[in-house]
Amino acid sequence: MKRWLPHPVLSLLLAAVWLLLQQSLALPQLLTAAVLALLLPRLLHGFLDDPVHPRAWGTALRLALRVLWDILVANLAVARLVLSPGARPQPAWLRIPLRIQHPTGITLLATIITTTPGTVSCLVDEARGELAVHALDCPDPQAMVAEIRQRYESPLMEIFP
Repeated sequence: MKRWLPHPVLSLLLAAVWLLLQQSLALPQLLTAAVLALLLPRLLHGFLDDPVHPRAWGTALRLALRVLWDILVANLAVARLVLSPGARPQPAWLRIPLRIQHPTGITLLATIITTTPGTVSCLVDEARGELAVHALDCPDPQAMVAEIRQRYESPLMEIFP
């Protein structure tokens, strides 16, 4: 099975994205999705790291839903901040000491932070074991660091021990 699907999650995502882009479940589109899902990961196998198999799929699903919710809420907060004439944002640079050590987990943490409107992860400082983050509006930097660690880093540590 590993020979046919060296990266099963990537294969599933490729097929799903193809079908979403085509907006069709017609037989030709299903066949094309299957061919792409089988061939592309095999062709790119030399360029990809070994596949990561998360241990806690339930935690991964809850984290994905939490991130989607946080993106929605952050979009509304940033829109309100930008559109309010009297708004006085308090930008801040945060240094988040990393407890997670898994490279994929660190990458996902930085990606989640950057994807959420109002925050950007700018640097992974491997020497210090920190993540540098810029926040558009952060009245309490310590609280934001604690929130990022609790909401995102802790589940990622469970998924990628």
